[in-house]
Amino acid sequence: MSHEAKKVKLDYSGFSDDTHPEVFNIQAMPKQPENLKAGQLLYSQIKQYFEKGFLLVPKFFEEEELEPVRKSVEKLVDDLAQMLYDGGKIKNLYKEHGLFQRLIRIEKEFPGANIILHKQGQLTEAFQTLWSNERLLNVVEQLIGPEIAGHPVWNLRTKTPQNEATTVPWHQDSAYLDNDSYNVLQATAWIPLLDANEKNGCMEVISGGHLPGKVVRHTCCWGETWYVVMDEQDAAEKLNVDFVKDKVLCPVPYGGMLLINNMIPHRSLNNISDEIRWSLDLRWQNPEKPVGFYGLKEGVLMRSAKNPVTKIDWEGFNKVDRHREADLDCKLIELPEKKDKVEHDPFDTIIVGPWMKKWEMTHTNRHTDRLTSRNDSTWHKA
Repeated sequence: MSHEAKKVKLDYSGFSDDTHPEVFNIQAMPKQPENLKAGQLLYSQIKQYFEKGFLLVPKFFEEEELEPVRKSVEKLVDDLAQMLYDGGKIKNLYKEHGLFQRLIRIEKEFPGANIILHKQGQLTEAFQTLWSNERLLNVVEQLIGPEIAGHPVWNLRTKTPQNEATTVPWHQDSAYLDNDSYNVLQATAWIPLLDANEKNGCMEVISGGHLPGKVVRHTCCWGETWYVVMDEQDAAEKLNVDFVKDKVLCPVPYGGMLLINNMIPHRSLNNISDEIRWSLDLRWQNPEKPVGFYGLKEGVLMRSAKNPVTKIDWEGFNKVDRHREADLDCKLIELPEKKDKVEHDPFDTIIVGPWMKKWEMTHTNRHTDRLTSRNDSTWHKA
């Protein structure tokens, strides 16, 4: 499938309830196999995913499947440290510190280093291998059927301790996407690279909040971040949930994963430990349905019963940098032939994206300031 898409001009000014109609996401559980493939889950587990909107699988990956991912993250941090050092942003490479400590030191010397790593969005070979893991795709097949594409939005989460930029408020994943994808089941696997618990910032979900299939009101932006935040009162009323009684803490041991529905309200807690909580969130959906990423990037076909995949087109997928495309989209660069001439600041710690234009802006910060000052000459230098 093509990874580039025709860009769609969207105007989300003048927010009202009519702008975001309640679209019902009716998703039936696919017929489950009589004979389970490697890695596939029990019927009762899949049933819980559809009834509750989430499923904790405490043990799934072997150490040899996750160790290359850890090594890959170490390399990304090493490259980031060298870039910041060469650019005169930090005075120490902190090589003596390991995976769960090094970025803390770098972040202390150069606040926003974790944001730069997030924006770089490098889909390493180890990440690709994990995302397309055969046993994992067997599970995904139980959730969405045999036609499977990786969604253009995936993330390496760099949750450094006591850092607002890595603490995500209540939201629905679909709130970040175009309305066209509201009736598409997008299954997510949240995979921590250590034991994730309440202290280091595991996830919480609102059980059953996905059942009405509605995306409720969100606002932009939360705190000093680029995140949208759910209106809890609107959610309680429209999703028929209680944010106290229906809240479920989801600690995930290393080697496990949390599977969630794109409509379920969830958040990640603050990291009050003394280590970094690294994690990956990986998403899949039917490739024939809209991904909802504003025409900026399409998914990557991983498995198909109709057209068997002999080789995943990672090269084509990686050619499109979704962070840069989202940034350019918000800068309103009109001429595609000029976008490669836009000056790129590798040390920029501001994130903007089309989701920020979608919802009412009720709180401003340095990220929203960039968005609202898009007509300033600093927005593009082509």
